[in-house]
Amino acid sequence: MNPVTDTVLERVERLHSSIVRVIRGKGEIVDALIAALLARGHVLLEDVPGVGKTTLAQALARSLRLEFHRIQFTSDTLPSDIIGISVFRQGPGTFEFVPGPLFANVVLADEINRAAPRTQSALLEAMSEHAVTVEKTRHRLAEPFLVVATQNPIESTGTYPLPESQLDRFLMRLSMGYPAPDEELELLRAGGAEPELARLEPVLSAAEVVELQTMVGEVHIDDRVLGYLMEVITGTRRHRALTLGVSTRGSLAWQRSAQALALVRGRTFVVPDDLQHTAEWVLAHRVLLADPLVGDGWERSRRERAVIRSIVEAVPVPR
Repeated sequence: MNPVTDTVLERVERLHSSIVRVIRGKGEIVDALIAALLARGHVLLEDVPGVGKTTLAQALARSLRLEFHRIQFTSDTLPSDIIGISVFRQGPGTFEFVPGPLFANVVLADEINRAAPRTQSALLEAMSEHAVTVEKTRHRLAEPFLVVATQNPIESTGTYPLPESQLDRFLMRLSMGYPAPDEELELLRAGGAEPELARLEPVLSAAEVVELQTMVGEVHIDDRVLGYLMEVITGTRRHRALTLGVSTRGSLAWQRSAQALALVRGRTFVVPDDLQHTAEWVLAHRVLLADPLVGDGWERSRRERAVIRSIVEAVPVPR
């Protein structure tokens, strides 16, 4: 390993070790979240309530020397509630912009599917452009900037499901699942995750995160590996179980995610396993099933992941 990679690995290991003190038995999900951060992407955590989605976002924020805001979405949340408003000041006789909670480095968007479509669109536009426009004035958001959104795929009452075009704005869709029985037993003995969460100290600065983000684009990806990537992408566009395959934006997102994961794993080059490991995280929410099941979003997500897995398994790995 060269010295640059040694430094990167040491920083990533510090961040990983800090988060897994709170989120036990979910090292793979923690690595995925770190990779999304380094790839300058956003994450949708889709799971049942009570498995640690909010705690995971809080553990990441506390482990970084960054500003953290939480937005609890409800049906009456307005775009101005998250973006901010212009307030008229009597003294100087001018309008002053008061930033909303979106102006932070790490934003937890809790239960995003409870927000009305207009509010969802305002959030997703800010995620895409890293800026918001209020009263014809453009305001840049903080750097680094990461949105971790959560949604319950089972409950549908009072929710507004994200359409495919908006789901595509998330780099990854992750599902934590229930902890293993032994890990949950340790959590019970500790009285929950809150005591350990309160003890977390920042292990990386904003400058260090930005430096790591810059290095992702320098991770080498061989033409044979790119060819493998394209075969899988083409497979999603031809699969009979799908009416909509992965777009070019999705191809670029998958490439960037694999580069980020390679960096997290301490390498300066991508191997096919990096693509295989990130495929379901990055691609499953970017396809449309030809025959969606009548039922909850959980079953649709499961089927989407299964189709992506079958396509990846069918494409020969380059040697």
